[in-house]
Amino acid sequence: WYFDLSRLKSRKRLKKLKNIHEGERCFIIGNGPSLNKINLHLLKNEFTFGLNRIYLLFPNLGFQTTYYVSVNNLVIQQCAKDIERLPMPKFIGWHSRKWINFTDDMIFIRDPYDGSLGFSKDPADKVWEGATVTYVAMQIAYYLGFKKVILIGVDHNFSTKGEPHKEIISQGADTDHFNPEYFGKGFRWQLPDLELSEKAYTIAKNEYYDDDREILDATVGGNLTVFPKINYVDLF
Repeated sequence: WYFDLSRLKSRKRLKKLKNIHEGERCFIIGNGPSLNKINLHLLKNEFTFGLNRIYLLFPNLGFQTTYYVSVNNLVIQQCAKDIERLPMPKFIGWHSRKWINFTDDMIFIRDPYDGSLGFSKDPADKVWEGATVTYVAMQIAYYLGFKKVILIGVDHNFSTKGEPHKEIISQGADTDHFNPEYFGKGFRWQLPDLELSEKAYTIAKNEYYDDDREILDATVGGNLTVFPKINYVDLF
């Protein structure tokens, strides 16, 4: 990792992004079905982070997210070509590098996978996944300087139950995301670990708070209780 050319290029690209959004706000867009209940067109002129298969939303949305993040091996392996074609800066998990081409607008980030859980203020060194790509986006947003992070579509609720991290194959339409084709029939994915992700979110909330920043939750009807709730339409 430390002497890999793609890592060195990733570090150089990251340095150019440090604090470029200092004092500004951004939206981290989760992929829950609640996205279908709000007017996403209000985000057209906002800074946004899209995650995993968010690009399925782009044709109807009429615009694309400012940044893109994906660290899940199964998502990257099955969607590499789609991800490579996305035109925005892309933060991709280093451990999935063999599945995807390292493009000019891509930045590899690396979870040490050593059993620890922390909050990284230097993604060029490491980034903890915390069982959810949303937590990765929070760490990147911090590094980019955002003062206020607003969550939408982070429903924190899955109808598909089972052992956390267990790999399964979807047997039909996806009801846990905004699009039934998100993890549609035949797609391999891992069951969520909501308990671990809550621990990660709590760390993020405290790190932001300690630096006079904040993370707010504007998800409609979401089950996450870690962050202060705010009404989405009141933000505009």
